[in-house]
Amino acid sequence: MQTYSNATPHPAETGLPNLTKLGNPKVPDNVDPQKIASAWLKEFAKAGSTGDVDGVLSLFVDSDYQSDLFLPEGSTSAHSPPDAIPVFWRDILAFTWDFRTFEGTPVIREFLQARLAEVNISNVQLQTDAGLTPTLDKPFPDLTWIQFFFKFETEVGLGFGIGRLVPLLVTGDAIWKAHLLFTNLEDLKGFPEQLGSRRNGLPNHGKWEEQRRKEVAFEDREPTVLVVGAGQSGLEVAARLKALGVDSLIVEKNEKVGDNWRTRYDALCLHDPVWYDHLPYLPFPSTWPVFTPAKKLANWLESYAEALELNVWTSTTVLNATQDPQTNVWSIKVKKGDGSERVFKVKHLVLAIGFLGGRGYTPTIAGIDKFKGQTLHSMEHKKATDHLGKKVVIIGACTSAHDICVDYADHGIDVTMFQRSSTYVLSTKRGVPMLIGPLYNENGPPTHIADRLSASFPITLLSGIHHRVVKLVAEVDKEVLEGLKSVGFRVNMGYKDAGLLPLVWTKASGYYMDVGGSQYIIDKKIKLKNDSQIQEFTETGLKFDNGSELSADVIVFCTGLADPKYALRTIFGDELADRLPQVWGLNQEGEIKGVFKEIGPKGLYVMMGNLGACRFYSKHIALQIKAVEEGLFDGRRYGRQDETTVVP
Repeated sequence: MQTYSNATPHPAETGLPNLTKLGNPKVPDNVDPQKIASAWLKEFAKAGSTGDVDGVLSLFVDSDYQSDLFLPEGSTSAHSPPDAIPVFWRDILAFTWDFRTFEGTPVIREFLQARLAEVNISNVQLQTDAGLTPTLDKPFPDLTWIQFFFKFETEVGLGFGIGRLVPLLVTGDAIWKAHLLFTNLEDLKGFPEQLGSRRNGLPNHGKWEEQRRKEVAFEDREPTVLVVGAGQSGLEVAARLKALGVDSLIVEKNEKVGDNWRTRYDALCLHDPVWYDHLPYLPFPSTWPVFTPAKKLANWLESYAEALELNVWTSTTVLNATQDPQTNVWSIKVKKGDGSERVFKVKHLVLAIGFLGGRGYTPTIAGIDKFKGQTLHSMEHKKATDHLGKKVVIIGACTSAHDICVDYADHGIDVTMFQRSSTYVLSTKRGVPMLIGPLYNENGPPTHIADRLSASFPITLLSGIHHRVVKLVAEVDKEVLEGLKSVGFRVNMGYKDAGLLPLVWTKASGYYMDVGGSQYIIDKKIKLKNDSQIQEFTETGLKFDNGSELSADVIVFCTGLADPKYALRTIFGDELADRLPQVWGLNQEGEIKGVFKEIGPKGLYVMMGNLGACRFYSKHIALQIKAVEEGLFDGRRYGRQDETTVVP
């Protein structure tokens, strides 16, 4: 097994509590994780329930580290000056009504001083059910922690937490301190989801069809929430709201639910495995393929909306939206497929339109008007057979570019990929299981537990762990990566050498989860051009900075999607859009900007992301809306982050 040294740590690993920093404590094989976790949680509950911040942290009070619940920052051993080990507390709504990551004991202290007493934490209970018992985990030879799960209550909610304790060497003995705590709001007291035994148990004889017609028509009522977009993000938010008894309507510009996937290029297929992609309340059947074809997913989304009785108006376009500054009520004008219009008055507006509502980004290149061939974006591309006998150039080298190039090559079409910058490549066969397989696989933990485990890692920790995993993935993918390098394809190690997931959260681009396209490039079935940047279009193709030229009949831009705020401008106009924060990317705490909560104006939310993210965070939007409706909070209680700066 690969070993790791703290002599020259990679910057991505600075947040990892490796054993060297902890004083190289010896952890005996007979450690009792449940006993240790139980003792720690008992003290935490005692201090937390009395609002005793010093009792929770006891930071640098004295040298008696055994009185401290959290790892003393910068402390590893009573005998030698240590390297600093930051501690973390990530909270999702439970303590802050926000998405916050607090790093370092001074920052955690400030947070607790502001919130601990008001939250009124109580009934803290260690979870020992099957699959939730405390464990001693050793993800790497120099990383060891006790992981445990717990439940708790606050003044208004029910929470679920995850803790990780690390062994700290003090005067020759190892004591266990918290390196990370994760707290998540699960439910609101008195307002549980209407599931299982709480669902409607009355029979319905001959009335259901008319009831559903009235529900969907909204003839004599206004929805509490208007959701724009019936892709996975909009459907999942509506499903969560319905389970909480909140009336919502989804408006979708396409003719059918699922058309946002159904109308994409024919070769489109998910590269996320099925275990990561389940939807709330209705997981995919066990017969489902591991990688879902786009059109199959489209049909599933359509059936999902029907099975869960979600209210959807298709062929309906949002014309504009304004907000009354006195009442905060939104007025949203929509136009239906029959030409009729309606203005809805709602308290909550959820934008679930994806990255820019599906508008592709096309870079500005000089001379495009003189090109005599065809140009299109991957969002407009349908199938390779549209260009039989043509010479095609694909601009881009990530997922869509690979998929479309392979489709062209399979149909005998001359296709060249132009790679503008390096790409992070990992295989779905070997690399992806190493990356997310421990949580999302056929025999892994239940999806709701996997989601919480995944969410419990702040970006600083996740980047450190993934930096190590990326190196291991590169070893198992070595043959393909070396093959790509041999033909000149440029590869990298991902965001700050930390691979795929940080790339997703920061850029939502820059990677390819290899399902076979890399071998096409290695075998030169897909030609490659990347020795110079594009200077301009010519009548017959492209000219590059080094003077070379590439002829083409068709040029397809696989250059990603544009700034999501473009879609906001079409709905709200420039004045409001200019005041809204950036959507996507990371803020200084490592939280995603502008999504899963109020984006700025009261009652305006943005929901977007892949299937896994939407499954988890859709409930958080629904809980916030339900809490507002029940008068439990006003959405702005503690420390909304300044989201004007993106971490590079």
